[in-house]
Amino acid sequence: MPVQATIIGSQDRKLDELVRASGLRPTVASAVDLLTLTHPNSVQPDVLIMDVRPHGQIPTALSVLKRQHPTTSVILVASELAPALMLDAMRAGVNECVAEPLTAEQIGAAIGRIVAQRTAPVGGQVFAFVGAKGGVGTTTLAVNVATALALSDESTLFIDMHAAYGDAAVLLGTEPRFSLVDALENTHRLDLAFFNGLTVQSEAGVALLASSDHAPTSPIDVHRIRLLLDFAVRNYRYTVLDLPRSNPAMMDALEAAADIIVVTNQELASVRGASRVTGALSRRYGREKVSVVVSRFDKSADIGSSDIEQAVHAPPRFTFPSDYRLALQALNAGRPFVLDSSSKLASAVLTFTRTLNGDAGPEPAPSAPGALRTRLGARLGALRWMTS
Repeated sequence: MPVQATIIGSQDRKLDELVRASGLRPTVASAVDLLTLTHPNSVQPDVLIMDVRPHGQIPTALSVLKRQHPTTSVILVASELAPALMLDAMRAGVNECVAEPLTAEQIGAAIGRIVAQRTAPVGGQVFAFVGAKGGVGTTTLAVNVATALALSDESTLFIDMHAAYGDAAVLLGTEPRFSLVDALENTHRLDLAFFNGLTVQSEAGVALLASSDHAPTSPIDVHRIRLLLDFAVRNYRYTVLDLPRSNPAMMDALEAAADIIVVTNQELASVRGASRVTGALSRRYGREKVSVVVSRFDKSADIGSSDIEQAVHAPPRFTFPSDYRLALQALNAGRPFVLDSSSKLASAVLTFTRTLNGDAGPEPAPSAPGALRTRLGARLGALRWMTS
């Protein structure tokens, strides 16, 4: 489908000619028409070329447009790229800036970069984890799977999709300054440099986009979640999501997920929850994407694998042995237990991870026993009683 372009606020016929020389066929609109484009239901061009040479200032409406329509790419045309103007452009979400003297090569290169970004092939994989109920070990499993993926030397992103009070940062031993909320509020500014500033790296190389320490002041926007996940897929080989099952906006934005993994244990309430969650997700995304795994599996429990299979209409994809002491040590230390591959639980996670990506890389060497306790004292204040 051809890229649609609109030139705003320009009386320069040469600019129109230069844009046409790049292969686009732009429409031309006045600066007043920019207000119309800010409407949420307005038909948007793929590329908006904003000429600010007549007055040298970025109109406020441009920022509004980018908030309402983050996927619209903006090229700013200026007389000169003064520092103040560049700062305003960054805040407004401008994608490219060009200055006089305008040339076909300059305009063509800016348009080419935008078109390349819009048509870049989708290469990353998204794995979404959601708990059948609270306390079944969803975050613990997701964090350790992400760590195992990172051990393969592939770029791995972990997004704690709990808008507030998620536990992934504690489990990964990180102290993030920014959060998921910051990313969702700035989807119009997302590029790799900006996004890297929002994430924090774990010891194993997982890039964490953490949960906020404060509840968001406005509802989560499904469209912005999709934009964030599209960005993640374009820039990371693996993206692992830790999802709250109680947030419809999060559950409605999983088109990009290759696997949706529902975590349950052998408690009746958990199995009933797994039945409801898998049913809803299967209807929304297809049965082939959704699977169930069992944490803290006990062969002697009253509810066995066959009971879970009957409840969710499919055999459990994987069962993980129970090792409460190891999981608690890892939580207290802020160091994923998968880094100690001598345990049965860690080995199980590594094996499961290989079913997701084909090969999670070599198993890590066992760590020194004392390493798990090195940061305990510094992290006690950050711990919460319940993890999921």
